[in-house]
Parts: sequence; C-alpha cells; structure tokens
Amino acid sequence: MTQTSPATPDPASRPAARKHTALPKARTLIEALPWLTRHHGKTVVIKFGGNAMVDEELKAAFAQDVVFLRHAGLRPVVVHGGGPQISAQLDKLGLVSEFKAGLRVTSPEAMDVVRMVLAGQVQRELVGLLNQHGPLAVGLTGEDAHTMTATKRWADVDGERVDIGRVGEITRIEPGAVRALLDDGRIPVVSSIARSADDGHVYNINADTAAAALAAALGAETLMVLTDVEGLYADWPDSDEVISQLTASELEKLLPELASGMVPKMEGCLHAVRNGVTTARVLDGRVQHSILLEIFTDEGIGTMIVPDPDATAQDDEGEDQ
Repeated sequence: MTQTSPATPDPASRPAARKHTALPKARTLIEALPWLTRHHGKTVVIKFGGNAMVDEELKAAFAQDVVFLRHAGLRPVVVHGGGPQISAQLDKLGLVSEFKAGLRVTSPEAMDVVRMVLAGQVQRELVGLLNQHGPLAVGLTGEDAHTMTATKRWADVDGERVDIGRVGEITRIEPGAVRALLDDGRIPVVSSIARSADDGHVYNINADTAAAALAAALGAETLMVLTDVEGLYADWPDSDEVISQLTASELEKLLPELASGMVPKMEGCLHAVRNGVTTARVLDGRVQHSILLEIFTDEGIGTMIVPDPDATAQDDEGEDQ
C-alpha cells in the first residue's frame, strides 16, 4: 500500500494565537534586562530606616526587594538603625530620650538599651524576614570583626562643644567580614554600633553615616537610603518638586539649607560618591518595592547623587595609566 503525506493545513485556516494573560509580566521582566546586566555582580548598600522600619507591609516588601536583588545577581548589604524602637524601649524603662544637634544623647545606661534593641530586636526581625525566602541573611554589628571603629563624637550647639555621651564618629571600616559573607552568597545585615578606637567603650553610630562609610569601604556601586519623603525637594516648603539628580558639588551647596533630618542622609550620600561609590540615592521608603522601582526601571522615584564630572574624568585617566 502506498503511503501518502498528510495534507498541509491552509495557514488561513489556523486558529489565531491566543492572547496570554501573563504576557505583560514577560514584558516587565524583559524591560529589566539592561539593568540586570548593568548591575550584575555589583555591591549595593541599603540603609533601612524610616516608616519602612515600622510598617509591617513595608517591612515585608523591603525583604522581598533585597532577596530579589540577591537572586538577580547583585550583592546587597543592609545597614540599619532603630530610632523609634530605641525610644520606645527607653520610655518603657523610664529613661529620658534627649536630642542635641539632631543626635541622641546616649548615656551608658541608654547605650545598653541601644545595643540590645539594635542587635537583639531590630536586626533579628529583619534577618528573620529575609530568611523566610531561604538561608540568606546573617546579622552582625559594627563591633564584630572590628567592622566599625569609632571615637567619641561631640555635638556643636550654638558654637559650643557639648558632650552627648556614647555617640561615635567612625574612624575606620574593616570590611573583611562583610566581604566574606557576600562571597558566600549571604546578605549581611549590619547594626550601626562601633567599637572604640581608644577608650574601651561601644558607640552608637548614626545609621546613615555608617551605611555611607561601609559603602565606600566596600567600593559599592550604589548607596540607597530609605526615607519618609519622596526625595530631595527643589524648594521646600514652597514646592514639592523632587530633584531627580544632582552632582556632589551641587549637593554640597544645598547642605546648609536642608532640614536637620535630611542633613546626615545627604552628608552620607556626599561622602559615598566622593569616596568611590558610583551613585547614591535617597528613596521614599513609604512606597512598596521602591528599591526595585529605582534600580530596574527608567522612572527613578527618588533623588540620585553622582560624582562631579571632573572627578569621574580624573578617575578614568588614573585607570588608563
């Protein structure tokens, strides 16, 4: 018996391709491809704070973002403080919360509370949230492996030098322990406490300052600072227009005019980009998944600080030599 080939169906008679409901998801993923390529293998230091630190949904979204970065091939490091939690615990114990020049006056008794809250409460909760997605996060403080070393910091109040207790100024970062964790595929979660360089004490460090110093020491690609505002405003309170990008020199000129709460954040950003970090970004932590929106889309949602063009040119020349 002679076999015959099946008839080739008429193309016009074929059914139209189905419209897949998941197609928009695929488009979103493809849109992120250039950013995934650009940031792959790069270290990103994220300062966790503000409303994102106390709102349950925002905390969960933050943990998802950080784990996403890790699985997307980036090397995230989280640095945190814990102002609201420290104040609440001090109140419970009947210890007064006092601030001078925007810094918490930290007595030896208050320092014990700071240490306990940061390393024993805030860090543990954040590590737990991250580790819901796998064995990823490891907590440490600036005391561990001499990661952060500090000397006593004094406040300037109306031109007078004022003692504010166990508040420190970072003098040295030893990033070896953090690098080892990153190389092992972990997510380091660092509490902003430092060992003393000279008097045997432990010091409370502003978390914005700690994150910036660690980002510079790690040679991070990006420093991201979560805040409770949309970014740096061009003419607050007369305008709510956010400055999308500015250079280090432009930021330095603005510093004297900024609200006290923004000063340590922007000083940290300035320090980072002047010490090898490619960009520093201030983001609105009240927006869910703000980290992913900033890194993987065209529409940044905060303020980005970049080095001065002449500094970048000098760096390039140095690399060529």
